[in-house]
Amino acid sequence: MERENQFLGQSGAFLDAVERTSRAAPMRRPVLVIGERGTGKELIAERLHRLSTRWDEPLVTMNCAALPETLIEAELFGHEAGAFTGATKQRAGRFEEADKGTLFLDELGTLSMGAQERLLRAVEYGEVTRIGSSRPIRVDVRIVAATNEDLPAKAERGEFRADLLDRLSFEVITLPPLRVREGDIEVLADYFGRRMGAELGWEAWPGFADHVAEELENHQWPGNVRELRNVVERAVYRWDDWSAPIGHVVFDPFDSPWKPVAMPSSRPKAEQPAAQPAPAAAVTPDLEHVDDLKAAVEEHERAIVEHALGKHRWNQRQTAKALGLSYDQLRHCIKKHGLMEEAE
Repeated sequence: MERENQFLGQSGAFLDAVERTSRAAPMRRPVLVIGERGTGKELIAERLHRLSTRWDEPLVTMNCAALPETLIEAELFGHEAGAFTGATKQRAGRFEEADKGTLFLDELGTLSMGAQERLLRAVEYGEVTRIGSSRPIRVDVRIVAATNEDLPAKAERGEFRADLLDRLSFEVITLPPLRVREGDIEVLADYFGRRMGAELGWEAWPGFADHVAEELENHQWPGNVRELRNVVERAVYRWDDWSAPIGHVVFDPFDSPWKPVAMPSSRPKAEQPAAQPAPAAAVTPDLEHVDDLKAAVEEHERAIVEHALGKHRWNQRQTAKALGLSYDQLRHCIKKHGLMEEAE
């Protein structure tokens, strides 16, 4: 009953969805429920089941996104012992478990094309075949499916079977997000707040301060009713004085001045090519006084290497790169010109 009590609202959009649910409930046909996360798709499925002629039979739920693709078909249709590695014994699938009742398939849009094909056959013929078996099993199951995806668009792109979509959409109930349910935020916040206060042992419910009620009303609620419940219950349990209206609310529980920040990568940044040493008097040969070419070249080479090392703070790898030398070639020059002690 607690889950049913959360199915509250007074807005026109909400009441229209409830009315359509009540009208569709007695039918044996499939129903597709569409809505953003936290809008109450599972609650709609439960209402469809409870108000149907199958109310005293099983309501079996399966989240299609919670299982790896390799296990989806085994979960839906069951398997025989030895059908695949790990199948040590026979197991009935969700269709058999829901026989005479309702099967709720949440996150329908995540099904693979292969699973969609087998689901279509089960819906069309009322038969399932366990993996590893060739014997079909008759089942009487009412399908309720839910998604937060645009299935017609996926069908146009070839990502969802159009024939399966047609088969499951006898009735389509699209749930309004909380941000367009005018007046419902106050009703829901009051309900969640009172319930949390009772859980904490409060003697009375103080309500919300005007500015908090305004903040709740103006928030966009990307997480819809589920997010609203968390925000309200958190505000109540953090409030110390139950005799005063709740005056503070936190929408983002992760917001903190001490929250961890991404640390810079330990990998060194790519080294930028060092500029070539600018010509300087110390490395410019005096051509007027060159008598020994070999000695002059050696002297000039030593001056260039020493100047480049100083420019790069004696980082030998950077210096070698700047001079167009290999590391070993630079080390040879350092040794040859007696710069080893300074380099080390």
